[in-house]
Amino acid sequence: MLLAGTDTSAVTLEWAMSNLLNHPEILRKARDEIDAQIGEEGRMVELHYLQNVITETLRLYPSAPLLVPHSSSRDFTLGGYHVPRNTMLLVNAWAIHRDPRVWADSTSFKPERFEGGGGDEHGCPKPIPFGMGRRACPGAGLAQRVVGLTLASLIQCFEWEKVVEEDEEEEEDIDMAEGTGLTMPKLIPLQLNCRPRPIIIHKLVLAA
Repeated sequence: MLLAGTDTSAVTLEWAMSNLLNHPEILRKARDEIDAQIGEEGRMVELHYLQNVITETLRLYPSAPLLVPHSSSRDFTLGGYHVPRNTMLLVNAWAIHRDPRVWADSTSFKPERFEGGGGDEHGCPKPIPFGMGRRACPGAGLAQRVVGLTLASLIQCFEWEKVVEEDEEEEEDIDMAEGTGLTMPKLIPLQLNCRPRPIIIHKLVLAA
């Protein structure tokens, strides 16, 4: 339970930060929302655009791309295939989330597609990174709150920049190649430079 609740959240945050640094206009929009809604008082409110960023991250990079294995309780036929009772079933959420028949511009990072509160303009449902129905992940609500709070704090409290190597003539996009494992980590771990924003000083003064 500890591994399922910590590793998946950490992986999601790493993908989210990678996406934001590769799309600085989205990062600025998320920061503007946080500054406008929370400011320096630290009031916690619903951050709709930030939640869209997290949802889009989970769509493109689900921390458990094959979800949790299930077992069929009875014989059934699906898509012309006969599936016997007690067959192990794996749901490829990664492929479902990138299906161009369902998602417009399916491989692009576009948090705006969720601004209507549902799926994209084609009326598709929300992503299923936590599964769905009675067998969905029981920690989905907590995970979304923890990731949301952590990501909001990182954006609110720090300015982030990509690490530029000495031999690089210009700043390059962060490599989004996927690694292997029970969860889906980045192949190349994320490295960033950060510097504190004025709100950090304000909070330290209030704490003193």
